[in-house]
Amino acid sequence: MSENQNPQGPSHDVTRHDGDGTVARTDRFADPGVPVHHPRLADTDTRAAKRNERIIAILFAISCLGTIGSLVAYFAVRPDGTTPGVRLSTVLLGVALAISLFGIGFAAVHWAKTLMSAKEYVEERHSSSSSEDVREVVQQQFKDGLEDSGIARRPVLKGAVVSALALFPLAIAVPLVSSVGGDWNVGRFRNTIWGPGVRLAYDPSGRPIKASDLTVGSVAHVIPDVPAEERETHEWITEKAKAVVLLVRLDPRDLKRDHREGASYDGIVAYSKICTHVGCPVALYEQQTHHLLCPCHQSTFDVADGAKVVFGPAKRPLPQLPITVDDEGYLVAEDDFNEPVGPSYWERLK
Repeated sequence: MSENQNPQGPSHDVTRHDGDGTVARTDRFADPGVPVHHPRLADTDTRAAKRNERIIAILFAISCLGTIGSLVAYFAVRPDGTTPGVRLSTVLLGVALAISLFGIGFAAVHWAKTLMSAKEYVEERHSSSSSEDVREVVQQQFKDGLEDSGIARRPVLKGAVVSALALFPLAIAVPLVSSVGGDWNVGRFRNTIWGPGVRLAYDPSGRPIKASDLTVGSVAHVIPDVPAEERETHEWITEKAKAVVLLVRLDPRDLKRDHREGASYDGIVAYSKICTHVGCPVALYEQQTHHLLCPCHQSTFDVADGAKVVFGPAKRPLPQLPITVDDEGYLVAEDDFNEPVGPSYWERLK
């Protein structure tokens, strides 16, 4: 039998590279072709197809309910200024949006698996430029695919998918539109609640820190010392986000300089944890090199040398909190940061 008479379809050469650099031809193998198509239950059973159609419609309806639920949660459960209130509003919005998105996603997957065509098609490769005849064929294939999907014969599914896809953008658009005209005063980022005499406390316990608590090489995550009842308010959450600090104790002989002259105390330095690149939390400290790493984009700061940037996209050192000790030996701030914390914004001069 000749090569062109292979009953199993086209064949291909298989080559073997020998150790001496020669190439030897071995036996040919047959193109396995497309597997035999096995119809699904919905392809042969009208009742199964209708059942799957109802399931898909229900999933789209669930998506619609999720979108409506997100709008209700947005307007009816507004944050009341407390931590539990903010948490409840966020959870309800998240759950409702998840239901809306998952409804659309599961419906689309179930539709593709049970009702759309499951046949495999093979198309030979051709040049990128197509003739008019080929374009007509492609257009006809799109029409055939639309017909094969069955959406024209299933008005219930058509209505369900249009409703779900039309409603879902409201879950994003309404909160965005309603926020227009809100508080855009970025000047509040210039200052934090740090000030003269404010004690440094461990995050999250709120226990004040004594200088004697820290050994050389130790690191502490720090927040301002405020009454416990204030730490439950929404205002505190906002202020804490700006005021978080990383405290490091160095051997005074290793301290080259402060970013803010005279801001350290006996080798103890306090720098903002907010990266000056895009605001990620900078909290990975390498004791031997005194380098502080931002995990988001690998900006690296040298806390022994004024927290200057030694690597990465950040352009400015971390703001330094000036510290000293009070009469009881507790670490306290001498003042606020002398520059806005975090990344640049349009009203910032540097």
